[in-house]
This record gives sequence, structure tokens and C-alpha cells, in this order.
Amino acid sequence: MDLSGIFRVRPGSSGQEEAVAGPPVIITAADPARRLEVLDDFEQAGIGWIWATDSENRLIYISAGAAQTLGRTVEDLLGQPLFQLFETDPDNPDERSDRPLKFQLSARNKLTDLVLRFADEEPLGRGRAAWWSFSGHPKFDGEGVFRGYRGSAKDVTLEYQRKLEDSRLAEYDSLTGLANRHRMTRRLESTLAAYRNAKRSCALMMLDLDRFKQVNDTMGHPAGDELLRQVAERLRNIIGDRGEIGRLGGDEFQVILPDLDDRGKLGALAEKIIQIVCQPYPIDGKRAIIGTSIGIAVAPYDGLARDEMVRASDLALYAAKNGGRGQFRFYSADLKDEEQERTLLLDDLREALDNEQLELHYQPVVRTADNMVVGFEALMRWEHPERGSVSPGVFIPAAEDGNLIGRVGEWALRQACWAATNWPQSVRVAVNVSAVQFAAAGFPELVASVLSETGLAPNRLELELTEGVFMGDSEAIDATFKALKQLGVRMALDDFGTGYSSLSYLRSAPFDRIKVDKSFVDTCTQKDENSAKIITAIIGLSEALGMETTVEGVEAFDQLELVIAKGGKFVQGWIYSKALRLAEIEARLGSGEFKIEPDGPQIYRAERRSMFRRIGLIHDDHRYQAVMRDLSKTGARIEGLLGVPVGTGLVLDLGGGQLAVCTVSRSQDATIAVEFETPLVSDGAGGLCTRHRVSPYALASAGMPLTSLPQGSYPLEQMQQDGPKGAPQFMQVAVGGNG
Repeated sequence: MDLSGIFRVRPGSSGQEEAVAGPPVIITAADPARRLEVLDDFEQAGIGWIWATDSENRLIYISAGAAQTLGRTVEDLLGQPLFQLFETDPDNPDERSDRPLKFQLSARNKLTDLVLRFADEEPLGRGRAAWWSFSGHPKFDGEGVFRGYRGSAKDVTLEYQRKLEDSRLAEYDSLTGLANRHRMTRRLESTLAAYRNAKRSCALMMLDLDRFKQVNDTMGHPAGDELLRQVAERLRNIIGDRGEIGRLGGDEFQVILPDLDDRGKLGALAEKIIQIVCQPYPIDGKRAIIGTSIGIAVAPYDGLARDEMVRASDLALYAAKNGGRGQFRFYSADLKDEEQERTLLLDDLREALDNEQLELHYQPVVRTADNMVVGFEALMRWEHPERGSVSPGVFIPAAEDGNLIGRVGEWALRQACWAATNWPQSVRVAVNVSAVQFAAAGFPELVASVLSETGLAPNRLELELTEGVFMGDSEAIDATFKALKQLGVRMALDDFGTGYSSLSYLRSAPFDRIKVDKSFVDTCTQKDENSAKIITAIIGLSEALGMETTVEGVEAFDQLELVIAKGGKFVQGWIYSKALRLAEIEARLGSGEFKIEPDGPQIYRAERRSMFRRIGLIHDDHRYQAVMRDLSKTGARIEGLLGVPVGTGLVLDLGGGQLAVCTVSRSQDATIAVEFETPLVSDGAGGLCTRHRVSPYALASAGMPLTSLPQGSYPLEQMQQDGPKGAPQFMQVAVGGNG
């Protein structure tokens, strides 16, 4: 550019010529050549670029430097619609409008520092992306006709990428890369708001890792962090693109699953998560094992707002943890505040220990060759004066969390050893040891002390352990095994086959016995199951390793015959005996009765759940009250209606939006049996539930009366019922609790 009109030149002190300011030469509109020079200098400096479009929003001018930045020629860009070259970035942390560029151009909106991403499908150099900041205004001629846009742009890629990273850090967990609590809160709120208006469903899973604290305590916080990263990766692989996963903090995770209300699919997904998460984690040459519990809530049935859904899933999670861990639970309206309930339970458990309310019952282990009793498993029982019978699956996890497991476990060990001292020398006693108790410092010393105190021979004590004992520091675990083996006590691996790395446990741990889990026995006689093959494989494996095998849960002769045919030598199950009180065992052993003949049904059938539960029955436009006496996945027995022909179609209202379509298969007097059109699924708590819950909107649109609609979070008053009712076809009769 010629500067002679602005500067004069003089010799400098260094001999160099230097410019000296002279009187300014003003560039005016009458000097288009100098104005063009200024524009060229501006574009070449890369400070910014000029662009223009025609009335069709096609690019008709772009600075040459701008095209070079994009790795394109000017000719490549000109003539193309601007909204095809650039697009609004949905992840822009500063741009909250969801209006695309095409809409803004069509609306003739003024553009002010609008960040857009270059949208060409051909990658830029080194695969990088480019973001530009656009400003522009619509141009109209003297008659008001739109002539296109005129504007400027600049490359803001570096600044924008930094801003994106800052935004990502604010919304994502730095340890796992999952969404953090802030992002999950916003996503859940926005999803529920949108889905409420569209009458769509959304499931929320709340996950809590079991025994994570022990990993931190035994292996250190860096190991705990690595464990959390591996858990996050497993969750990503399981969930995929079905939902968003977040880490809320600590060992608590959350999963949002849009448009999913099928509780069969949700239960299957939860079981898969539980199974995958409980696989061992390799960390620094060691092995860590944890588990997880899951609470599930589904909108709109369990809540409409975020706080309602979070509370519902939290309550379900507490129920899963207190039910024995490693389980899932669906929310139901009758769930109590489980955290408060657990506190009360721990207080009662302390009182039970003080007042000797706990008791051990003993289930025989029988040798199949001659039906002789060779041992007993000590099973803890708690008969609460107000709660009634409290399951060990409920109070043992509570005892572990409340630091009572050491006291409870020591009590059981001492009681069982004292009891066994009065039995024949050939009869052993087996005592369950929790993973927390096993990992506690001084556990081998405790066992040695109890054996010394009671005088029981070490080889008559068998400690039953689950895979959970392998959690944590593998060196410390190996040391505990070695110390126990030196004492001479026996060890059994319980629930074998339900985990994922049992073979590695058998290789590394000195077990004397493997116990085949009841779940395989339950289905071993079914044609389409592989359980019989698994039982055969476990028995063969244990024999090859020089171990004994006990098959648990045998209840019927068809199961017993199969187990014996597969090589089973020891059985523990109801076909021989349920758990017995100590007084009854001593009386039978004292009379020399060490033999138990098997006694049970010929064929095992999964029993229907007996109950007395009032339900609704819907037929045509009438709703009847009835009583359900028992329930299975495929049907139910119901009392309370007279004159219902076989083949009649009914709808069972099981409450909470659970409607089961069924057909009457048997009818006698006021009792009918029905078969479900769609089998029920597990509710995670040992009960059954329908796969889906029915929206009252759908029922109303189908013409069902409002009295038949289930309770739920819906404005039922907005629904209208049209048409008169017909006469009821069946007679409803009263049914009592002892009927």
C-alpha cells in the first residue's frame, strides 16, 4: 500500500530511514480506490473477513483468506446456501437458542456474534473442526425488497474449543467422564417436562456400589478411583445409546432411560448390570470385587417431577440394599423410608443380641449313598417380638453397614461350635462367614480362640464363604486363607456357579467343598435348561480337584434322582429336612437316629405364591371386587365371583396401574382360575408384577369406566365417561380371610 500521502521519510540515527508523521490524508467515500485498499489490508491481515449473500441466502462474496482457512477455494464456497456451509452447534455453551441458522436467515434476523460450525462433510486439515463467529444484517433496497445479508466473520476456533472444554468440565465428572450431578439434574428435569406433555415414559435407575468402601480402605484411594473408572466403562458398554449415565458423587451412579417402561426389560437390564459390575477388577496386579444394588422408578407412574422420581428411585435402592444387596427393586407406594427403617432395625438387632433373641437352626447335610447325616449348616434366625420373623438377607447386610457384623458373626460361630461338641465325631458343623467378617483384622485369631474355648476339633468346623470374600487386597486374603488352613478348619465355597470367576477362586483358595447353588437345582429337570449339565460339570470339576460337593435346595424326588445320577454324593434340601432347632437335633442324635429317609413330592413344581389379596376384576363396563388366593407368572386363583364361564375374558387390576389381561381356565362356585395373556415378571423382591402399567388416558380412550382406572399421577377429572352402563353379568360374593 502506498503510504507517501500519510508519512514522509527521513534518515534515522542508525542510518536507517524512518517514517515521520505528516498531515493526515483523509479517506472519504469519494476515494473508492483507497477504501478498497483498506478493505484488502483488513482481509489479508486475518483479523476478520467480509461475506455477503443474495436474496436466496446464497453466498455471493467471501474473503479469500476465509476460504483458505477452511481449506477451500473461493469458487468452492460461492453460490452455496450459507446454512448449508455453516450450522448452529447444539453444544454451544453460550447459544441457548435452538433455532437453526436457516430459520434465522429466513426470519431476516440480525446476527450478532453467532458462533457457527463449518458443516462441510469433507474433513479439514488434520481432521480439525472450525468455528466462526458471524455478525450480519439483512439488506433491503429503496423499495423494501430483501437483497441478502452483509456481514463480517472471524475464526474463533481456539477460543470456542476452550469454552467447550470448560463447559464439558462443568457438566462431566473429571474422574469417569460420565455426566455429573448438575448435568443429570438438568437432563432429568428437561426430559420429564417434555415427556409429561407428550404422555411418554421415562425410567430412572439409581445405583450404589456394594463394598466399595472396603476397596478404598484396603487398597487405597488411587485403587478406588481406578475401580470407579472401570465401573463407568462397564456401564457405558451395557447401556450404550439407550440412555445417559451419570456419576452423582462417591460410588453413586444414575441412569436415565427415555421411553422405557417395560419392567421385564428394565429388570433384565438391571440384572445384567449387577452381573457385569460384580466381575473382578484387575487393579495394580491385585483383584478387587464389588457388587451393586439398583433402585428403579418409572415416570409417570412413580412420579412426574424430578424430585419425585429421585425420591422414588432412592427408596427402591434402599429396599434393594436392605433386601440383601446385589439386587434390584422397583419403586412401589408401600415402600417405607428405608434409611430410617434400617436405623430402627439396627437398634432392634443390638437389643436382640443383648437379650438373646437370635437363634441358630441347623439344616442336615445327607450322604445320598445311605441317607446318613454327615453335617449341619448353622442358619441364623431372628424372631422379633413385633416384626415377626426377620430374614438374614435383611439383617445381615444391615449388620455389615452398621458395624455389627463382627459381633453377630462371633456369636454365631461360638454358638455353632458349642452345639457341635455334643454331636458324634463324624458330624461336622458349617458356619456362614460374611465377606466383611472374613476381611476383618484378627478373624483367624477369633476362630482359633473359639475352637480352643469349646474344644471342638478344627476339622469338624467348616466355614462357608461366598465369592465376596475375594474382594479387596488379594495378599491379605491369601494370608487369611493360609492362617485358617494352618488351624485345620475346613472351607466351603457357597453359591458356586452364580458368579463370574469361580475357577480362579478354586485355583487360588484352599477349599474343601463346593456347594452347588439352589438356582440350578430349581430348573435342572426342565427340558430347555442347561442346569443339569452345569451340575454335572461342577461335580466333575470338584472331584478332579479333590473336593467334595454338596447340592443345595433339593426338594423333590425327580431332582434327587437327577443329582444322584450326575454323581452327587451329598445333598442339603427339604426332601431330607428343613432347618431344625438344636433341641430336636440333640433328641434325634441322642437316640442314635443319624439317618433321614427322603420325603417329598415326586415332581418339583415352582409353587404359586399363596396370599390373601383384594383386587379388582374388570369385565365389560363393570368392576368387581375379588380376592386373589395365589399367583404365578402365568396365572392366578381368584375367589369372589359366581357364574363366570370358562373362556371369559377379564382384566385383573393389581393396583398401581397394573392391569393383566386374562382368560378364565377353570370355574367352580365362586372360585375361578385365570391364565394371563402376557406372563408376569419379577419385581426384584421375590414378587411378581406386570411388564407395563396402563395409562388412564389409554383406558379412558378405550371406553373403560373411571371407576376401573388405577390410581396414578393423572388429572382424572379431565376425563369424561360417556354412555350408560349395562347390567352386571356376574354375582359378587363376600370372601373372608379364612375362606
